[in-house]
Amino acid sequence: MQSYTIGQAARLLGVSPDTARRWADAGRITTHRDETGRRLVDGRDLAAFSVELARSATPEDDAPYTSARNAFPGIVTAVKLGDVAAQVEIQAGPHRLVSLLTREAVEELGLEVGMEATARVKSTNVHIDRA
Repeated sequence: MQSYTIGQAARLLGVSPDTARRWADAGRITTHRDETGRRLVDGRDLAAFSVELARSATPEDDAPYTSARNAFPGIVTAVKLGDVAAQVEIQAGPHRLVSLLTREAVEELGLEVGMEATARVKSTNVHIDRA
């Protein structure tokens, strides 16, 4: 059976290692120690917990309704405006995403360097949602 360290489990759950440790300390995630003393989470337990976590999650009140599933929240690092088209770059953790969209869309969203935004990737398109 595959086991995961607290750090690996946190990455798979999309939370910080500190959060995963707190959940383990509170008994929400079952852990055991290996021969070196590292805390491990059984793969089956982690899979069940991730399903439970997803089911119990409440959507944020201000979260946009969208069919795009691959969301990358980040910060706008560049906005290049042309006469008609524009290019927006977002740094989302280790990921740099670039979207080509209309100048009008950038202006309507009020996108500026330094603001929060979410890049949503669907097929070969990158959509930008203002946070």
